Amino acid sequence: MRFIDLLRMSVSNLFKRKVRTILTVLGVVIGVASIVVMVSLGLGLNKATMDQISNYTNLTAVSVREPWDTEGISDKDKKHLDDALIEDIMQIPHVVSVDPYLNMDMIAKCGAYEGWIDLQATTLDALQNMNIEVEKGTLPQENAGELQLFFGNMAVRNFYKATGGYYDWNEIPDVDLMNDSIIYILDRDSYYNSMGGGTDENGKPYKKPKKHLFSAAGVAAGGLETYYSYSYSTYCDIDELIPLLKKEFKGRVIPGQPTTSKGKPYKEIYYSSLEVNVDDMGNVAEVTQMISDMGYTAYNDAEWIESQQQQLGMIQAVLGGIGAVSLFVAAIGITNTMMMSIYERTKEIGVMKVLGCDMKNIGALFLMEAGFIGFLGGVVGLILSFSLSGGINYLVRQAEDMGMDSISYIPFWLALLSMGFAILVGMVAGFFPARRAMKLSPLAAIRNE
Repeated sequence: MRFIDLLRMSVSNLFKRKVRTILTVLGVVIGVASIVVMVSLGLGLNKATMDQISNYTNLTAVSVREPWDTEGISDKDKKHLDDALIEDIMQIPHVVSVDPYLNMDMIAKCGAYEGWIDLQATTLDALQNMNIEVEKGTLPQENAGELQLFFGNMAVRNFYKATGGYYDWNEIPDVDLMNDSIIYILDRDSYYNSMGGGTDENGKPYKKPKKHLFSAAGVAAGGLETYYSYSYSTYCDIDELIPLLKKEFKGRVIPGQPTTSKGKPYKEIYYSSLEVNVDDMGNVAEVTQMISDMGYTAYNDAEWIESQQQQLGMIQAVLGGIGAVSLFVAAIGITNTMMMSIYERTKEIGVMKVLGCDMKNIGALFLMEAGFIGFLGGVVGLILSFSLSGGINYLVRQAEDMGMDSISYIPFWLALLSMGFAILVGMVAGFFPARRAMKLSPLAAIRNE
């Protein structure tokens, strides 16, 4: 018997008993929708969590700093972060790039407001690779000829008046980072010492610090409530900052820079930290260990992220198990339907055998009926799953306190897998009824009333 004939007969037999078929399909629909929605909640929770984590940390980055313990080490043997170290780290397998960072605090004054600036100088390529969404202006430009500042979306929070600031009164400081005339001071020690009108160790009045008017390149998007890893920081081109620091602090210690055992500054300006970008999160731990073996302090968030993923994986497995129970119940319903069908069609099966119908065709007929029930249930179940998923995500978006755009995520592979699984469950459930039909005695089946 041809496949198309078997398919036509199986569909025809199912629709002869419409109510029973619909109820059985409904069980599969509930089972498929349950398992898909439950798994999608686990996947969506994992995806939303990883997206939130990526907002404040780089998942494939290793942070490198100078060794913590330098006691008993001579000035000559102390390890610092410089260009030579960057070249050495670039030779490590799986390292894609190394970005230097020079960090320092800077004072800013704008009218009645005063603030502190977390200045982070790095390369322009590193700034581009951060993929910061710009709300106003641009990122610092190459060959600008001056120091340009790019502000994080929450940097304005760091301004305050004598009566308090954002964190005291929850009022946005009246400072326009792009257009207001803001005075910046790099030498914080001189600024605070000169305010008291005192004298230095030689009895001379403290010199007032130099004031700068740096241009604003741009401001990051996100407003005052959306946190990213760069939200409170201000960025600039490291190649523009280093010459400026050398000129202003000539012969003096630059804030944040290491000093000799006698408290004297080094001739060279060293980086505050390095960010080592690795090709894959799975290689982060290996690269971190290799840098640590070089004698530097290296750390990453891979272990913490991995533990988070394990916990989310357990939640996903539990949710999937709950949905699988529904599909198992649906499989019992399919088995019951097929067994009842065999009892009702015993004489029909006997006639088919007497007419010379192949045993395999009889078995295939019942398997196809069961599989078709699984197919129908899978299709309708998927439609219901996407509808439920959309409704859940809509409610999540309405709940502003959750801070998520979605919590249910149905990838293509899940839809395809659930469809195949539904058909497989149907055929497995129909296997034993099909075998019973194949084993029926033709004469006994014909005599059956």
